[in-house]
Amino acid sequence: MSQQTEDKGVNLPDPAEMAKTYAEVAQRASRIITQYMEKKAKDGVEAPADELGVAKAFMDLSARLMANPYKLAQTQMNMMWDYFSLWQGSMMKMMGMPGAAPVAAPKKGDNRFKDEEWEQHFLFDFMKQSYLIAARHIHDTVADTDGLDDATQQKVNFFTRQYIDALSPSNFAMTNPEVFRETVKSHGQNLIKGLNNLLHDVEAGDGQLRIRMTDTSAFEMGKNVATTPGKVIFQNELFQLIQYDPKTPDQYKKPFLIVPPWINKYYILDLREKNSLVNWATSQGHTTFIMSWVNPDEKLAQKSFENYLLEGSLEAINQVCAHTGEDSVNLAGYCLGGTLTMTTLAYMTAKKDKRANSATFFTTMLDFSEPGELGVFLDEGAVAGLEKKMAERGFLEGSEMAGTFNMLRANDLIWSFVVNNYLMGKDPFPFDLLYWNSDSTRMPAAMHSFYLRNMYLANKLKEPGGITLGGVKIDLSKVKTPCYFISTIEDHIAPWKSTYMGARLPSGPTKFVLGGSGHIAGIVNPPVANKYGYWTNDATDGNLPESPEDFLAGATQNAGSWWTHWDKWVTSLPGGSAKVPARQPDAGALKVIEAAPGSYVKFRLDTQKKD
Repeated sequence: MSQQTEDKGVNLPDPAEMAKTYAEVAQRASRIITQYMEKKAKDGVEAPADELGVAKAFMDLSARLMANPYKLAQTQMNMMWDYFSLWQGSMMKMMGMPGAAPVAAPKKGDNRFKDEEWEQHFLFDFMKQSYLIAARHIHDTVADTDGLDDATQQKVNFFTRQYIDALSPSNFAMTNPEVFRETVKSHGQNLIKGLNNLLHDVEAGDGQLRIRMTDTSAFEMGKNVATTPGKVIFQNELFQLIQYDPKTPDQYKKPFLIVPPWINKYYILDLREKNSLVNWATSQGHTTFIMSWVNPDEKLAQKSFENYLLEGSLEAINQVCAHTGEDSVNLAGYCLGGTLTMTTLAYMTAKKDKRANSATFFTTMLDFSEPGELGVFLDEGAVAGLEKKMAERGFLEGSEMAGTFNMLRANDLIWSFVVNNYLMGKDPFPFDLLYWNSDSTRMPAAMHSFYLRNMYLANKLKEPGGITLGGVKIDLSKVKTPCYFISTIEDHIAPWKSTYMGARLPSGPTKFVLGGSGHIAGIVNPPVANKYGYWTNDATDGNLPESPEDFLAGATQNAGSWWTHWDKWVTSLPGGSAKVPARQPDAGALKVIEAAPGSYVKFRLDTQKKD
């Protein structure tokens, strides 16, 4: 028997290796189940809460659908005709006859169906098209339901899409041709390895599934990510301040300070040398500083948005000016860091503090009237639920925030890894961007509650005097600092039309630029890549049109990266081209604490063992 097997060229799996894998799976599964049951018995089992109001939303949907049975019957009839056409075409394909055009085809960029057998094999093609037909009709039925309010409509649309994505035939072993081939080839070892990977991820998540997106062991902070040389020159409870080593013999006189979001780690702007914004800016002659926010625990539960302004962004400005001896800086804020930056400018304006020479905003929302799909997670019930969790721990757990963002792009950030890790049985590929994406951070309870309630829910930031911080009524309309807004056309976190409305709030000279791609790729877009391009509308500088549609209608598309466009803008401002001898981090007024990237950024939640 073994000779016949060898003659046929079939390589059976090593029995010893199989036994070892089975034993590891059994032991891990037993341990996880035991720990989970013990934990539940200790904590008490509570009925699942519906903080997002999903059940009510779908009850409303059902009532509206049943109220118009004729429309529902018409939809079912249309779907039946699509299936009839698909059956007819599939039979022709099975018999080798040239078939008609597909009834349903994946959208461009849908990587779920990239394997050639989805197209060539009639059975897999039938399953693919059958799924796409059902998905289209289900989605259209939900989206076209009359009588639902906007919030309910958005919820049923979003969670219907989650349901549709989850049921894709690409997510199941027997209906995914690539997984099917691997299962036959490896005699099912891929599924056993995949189960082991699944149990590993559940174990690492302390009973909750934490899908590994990359091999985190392949990266080391300061070695192959966050590599730009520099020094930490200041720190307090909230952040470390990094100054980067100069790369030119002289530098622009105005220092450049970046305020990143504290929802994520700063090194998205310093992944590798070739795509690092801080490395590029330093290479252009800017004395570049960046804030590295702390990953807070329960000790910082009462740190508020006001603390992040007074002890964070404003303190960073204080220290950069003290260290360099300059009287003003060029600021840049990314996403939530941009929201804080504009709030800081309004605070400084009220205090007649003129130390902001300019401000740049990467994908920043100031007007939250149209928050996009994030609005699904941000109504009164959802925020109250988050506040209850934060009250117990003192912070919002980083994995909860990360899970929300991943759901916005579930096929790319969830299901593709389910297929790779658990069905194909492969280890995740080392990828620096996904290493950063999995490096989640916590949110202090007081700060996050204020941010969600006053900005997302009540949208008070855009109202003059809508919020008060440090005894100052915040009024964005009084900010006259020259501003540069860069947003991205495919942004699913800070939709560009919303960021555009915010760009119209300050009263100083404002330039709005629309980049290609999305929230990350559109910002981390170095000139050397020569990708995506960007739109400008020079006729509107300083006086933006009322609507984003009007801006885009008169805009010109430019090739390359917005980075070079921004550099010309910031250095063309009054005094912007003046230079001084290169500034070394250890030659300023502040003492060096440690080398970049510093200790704050090195703390990762996914490497910490929970009690």
